[in-house]
This record gives sequence, structure tokens and C-alpha cells, in this order.
Amino acid sequence: MAGTLEAAREALDAFNAHDERRIRETFADDVVFEAPDDVHLEGAEAATEYAMAWLRAFPDARITSHNEIVAGDWAVREFTFSGTHDEPLVGKQGEIPATHRHLVGRGVEVLRIAAGRVVEDRLYYDQVQMLTQLGLVPEPAAARA
Repeated sequence: MAGTLEAAREALDAFNAHDERRIRETFADDVVFEAPDDVHLEGAEAATEYAMAWLRAFPDARITSHNEIVAGDWAVREFTFSGTHDEPLVGKQGEIPATHRHLVGRGVEVLRIAAGRVVEDRLYYDQVQMLTQLGLVPEPAAARA
């Protein structure tokens, strides 16, 4: 059975390999997954589909981990997501058509591991940064002195 850090790293490696089977295997059957936009999913199939929606929309997607902190069965990773939005991104609010723009965004993921699998996954990222880079919201105006 994998330890906390090993299980967290396997989840990242599976995502970066775009390997749906491996992604599914990193999640416990009763995983609880949360993400921005009030996303709350339960179960390995739903959590895997969330990851696959991003991988389909960003075929060159990659997550680079910058810092990892482990305490007991909890792992926290600071990361950068990068990819080109070449297919529609399907999510809770509907579908975002492909913009063909490159996205580089920072985020944090908090994972709880039990028996070598992810049982809780909380994903945090800046939605405004993402939507701005994709050209879906205007650039913020510069502050005037």
C-alpha cells in the first residue's frame, strides 16, 4: 500500500499521463471531490470524469508540482497547470467552446489519502485568471495613481 506522498504523486503522474484508468484507480470508490464553481462530486467515476473533461479540453495539459507538504494522511501541493484549450471544456455551468489559447495557472490541491487512495480531494484555482487568459472575460483595467 502506497504512503501519503506516494499516492499523491501517483495521482499527479496519472493525470500528466492522461491515463483515465490510472486516474480512476487513484481515487477511492467513495472519494469526495470539490473544486471552484461549487463543484462537489462523490465517487471515483465522477471525480475521474472531472479530470478527463480538463484533459479532453486541453490535450497538452500538464501539472507541474512546485511544493508538497505531507502531514499524516494529508498532502497539499502547490502547482501550475498549463495547456492549450483546443476542445470544449464541459463543466457544471455548461460548455466553454475551444479558444485555442494557452493557459498557465497556479493552484493548490489538498488530498486526504487512506489505504493508498485519494478519499478527499479539494482543488483551488483562480477562476478569473483562467477565464481572462482564455479571453472569456476582459483584462482588468490598470489602477490609476
